[in-house]
Amino acid sequence: MILYYQTHSPFARKALVFAHEVGIADRLEVIHHETSPTLHNASVYAENPLGKVPVLLRPDASPIFDSDVICAYFDTLHGGRKLLPQDGEARWQALRLQSVAQGLAQTGIALRWETERRPEQLRYSALAEGYREKIEASYDWIESALDDDALFHVGHIALATTLSWMAFRHLPPFRARARLTRWFDAFEKRASMQATLLSGDTHD
Repeated sequence: MILYYQTHSPFARKALVFAHEVGIADRLEVIHHETSPTLHNASVYAENPLGKVPVLLRPDASPIFDSDVICAYFDTLHGGRKLLPQDGEARWQALRLQSVAQGLAQTGIALRWETERRPEQLRYSALAEGYREKIEASYDWIESALDDDALFHVGHIALATTLSWMAFRHLPPFRARARLTRWFDAFEKRASMQATLLSGDTHD
């Protein structure tokens, strides 16, 4: 399988960390592709009409995307405990945390546009402030909702890769939340995280 990747994407990293955690990373050929809303990458567009990574190319089937779908697919390729719980309340808790983490990353990307990437005369400070409010509210919610006793699942991977990216991009910090900070610092030591360190800048 081929994974279209980006070394500074929280979403692509989430898929690759998941692959490491379930023991199938050695079955992937990882190819870095630069993408952004203002950079047309023809190779990526040929496989994903949204022009975004990650994209998983399978030898005998059509490509799949995005990271949520790729992780769900990866979870069918191993014989260990599933990281997407199949039923019960555990399933909804895992999917809920994944959803918040994905939304947090998307909000961080939007905040970067309003404070750094968009031409200065086109930036909208009120919108940037709204994004900051969503980020802080998300941090507070995760601090209170994170279940230290929950079995490891896809939501934890989504959260860790998002928080790592937020710090990498110098976005509003989460480290005033003691529980969340302890959890993240422990997670970041996992081999899957150490094997997929973020690097590089966005190219438009």
